Order: sequence, then structure tokens, then C-alpha cells
Amino acid sequence: MSELTADAGPHGYSSGKEDYLKRLRRIEGQIRGLQRMVEDDKYCIDILTQVSAATKALQSVSLGLMDEHLRHCVSQAVAEGGTTAEDKIREASDAIARLVRS
Repeated sequence: MSELTADAGPHGYSSGKEDYLKRLRRIEGQIRGLQRMVEDDKYCIDILTQVSAATKALQSVSLGLMDEHLRHCVSQAVAEGGTTAEDKIREASDAIARLVRS
């Protein structure tokens, strides 16, 4: 973990933290449902449909967090300037690359 990700201050998603937690709990329920489907030998296409729904839900959370990061953390670093700004932009670009590859 880089020094940039170890910030102790409030994060961009802090104001929507409860919403993110609710969404993640809902996704957790979807995953448990997928496990039950496999245990119950449900039809492959039905399982794949639910996997797709869970994947889209996680992608939605990822995009929301990325948006919050850009609006809060990156814009704040850019306003401060210097190497911190360059580091935050590189960090965000790396995170976007990871999301695109996944």
C-alpha cells in the first residue's frame, strides 16, 4: 500500500459511506444467493445471469468510488500542486487501468 492510500483524513466517499455499505451488503447477499444456486444445482444460464448482475453491481460501486476519489482526493491534491498532485493523478490512472482490466 502506498503512502497516498494510507491517508488518515476523510475520504471522498465519506458522505455516502452508508449508501456504499448498503450496496455492498446487497451484493454480499447476491453472492450468497449464487452459492445457494450452485449448491442446489440450478441451471447454468440462471447462475450466469446472477453472476452478471453481481458483477454489474460491483462495477457500479467501483465507478462511484472512482468518481468520489477524483472529485475529492485528486482535485484537492491538484489544488495543492507539486509532487502530491502528480502522485494522486498517477494513482488514479493506475486504479482506472485496474478497473478496465477486470
